[in-house]
Amino acid sequence: MAEIVRMPKLSDTMVEGVVAEWHKNVGETVSEGDLLAEIETDKATMEFESFYDGVLLHIGVDKGDTAPVNNILAIIGEKGEDVKKILADEAKNNPEQIAQAESENQPKETIIAEQKTVAPNPVVSEKKVVKTAVGTKMPPSSGNGKIKASPLAKRLADERGINLAFIQGTGEGGRIIKRDIDNYQGGARSFTGVERYTEEPVSQMRKIIAQRLGESKFSAPHFYLTIEVNMENAIASRVGINASIAPAKISYNDLIVKAVASALKKHPKVNSSWLGDRVRYNEHVHIGVAVAVEEGLLVPVVRFADGKSLTQIGSEVKDYAARAKDKKLQPEDWEGNTFTISNLGMFGIEEFTAIINPPDACILAVGGIVEKPVVKDGQIVPGNTMKVTLSCDHRVVDGVVGSAFLNTFKDLMENPVVFLGENNI
Repeated sequence: MAEIVRMPKLSDTMVEGVVAEWHKNVGETVSEGDLLAEIETDKATMEFESFYDGVLLHIGVDKGDTAPVNNILAIIGEKGEDVKKILADEAKNNPEQIAQAESENQPKETIIAEQKTVAPNPVVSEKKVVKTAVGTKMPPSSGNGKIKASPLAKRLADERGINLAFIQGTGEGGRIIKRDIDNYQGGARSFTGVERYTEEPVSQMRKIIAQRLGESKFSAPHFYLTIEVNMENAIASRVGINASIAPAKISYNDLIVKAVASALKKHPKVNSSWLGDRVRYNEHVHIGVAVAVEEGLLVPVVRFADGKSLTQIGSEVKDYAARAKDKKLQPEDWEGNTFTISNLGMFGIEEFTAIINPPDACILAVGGIVEKPVVKDGQIVPGNTMKVTLSCDHRVVDGVVGSAFLNTFKDLMENPVVFLGENNI
């Protein structure tokens, strides 16, 4: 009896998947535990093993195609077994799901066909436009048959970017010749440009990022609080720790994660979630750390960050970043966050706002450390500061609550000795 293999739900937010690779072909023998396919979810590309023994009779989703969760991925059974009845029953019992899969797959197939037809590179369209200096579109100089010019004059005009339409020929019958090109003094010179663009199918990860951030931005009423932190003591502490104490080099981001975790323990209302008919205040601290990858943004979670040392935090974040870029993160790596940090300081960004990462009530956007004049004891002296902006869900966190959290974070970063002890390094 043939067994239906359905598109699995490999993450809590997954509603559809893309088959990145098939490791078995129709007609091949499959054993339980064999690698059947690789499925691209909204977060990563994951290996999918067979649960059945038999022969691969049918592939329901071709490589590169998308299908909703629970659609037929494949059928495994005995050699020669007829799968037509199974497919007919599926179409009869789940017509809406089948129609949805077909409609969602079609645009991607069309785009791929266009790319293959045009060229092996991803350029979809290219056209040449010649414009005069004042922006009037004109035909290329070699082209409409009404302008009389010698072959040499045409070549010279093309090389020099001269529009033959603006030259009065002095040759026989008004023909443009070489001396006319040489004597041309400019004026309505033209230039030739090529309009190019590329189009690529939207990845599963980018689709879900767009969906979730759109839902967050337009459902959660955001407001923003910015504070500036004096980083002199944090800089000195990091230098001292890395020079003599830490078993591995720590970063400013590690200090920030630890300070945030300590501040959240003092302000549990910030470490919360809006659940519609109730608000959850988390006593545990699981901090999501945004990691940029080629196709978007992943947020692996440092669990119980308040109880971990700087070295442990740094090691976890580095491991997450490496695995995120290789698409090797697992669902448990990105689930369960209670607060999120997005740090763009290393990219030269001084200040920005971030969209809340559900189910969190807040996200902290961290800018870079900036050297600038500061006032100290009534005197202007050189200093180093860092701006951070807290995005808050106003349904859960009020301005006073968010401000109190930021001031605690500021105090901790300006006095690292308060939260850093031997066991925290």
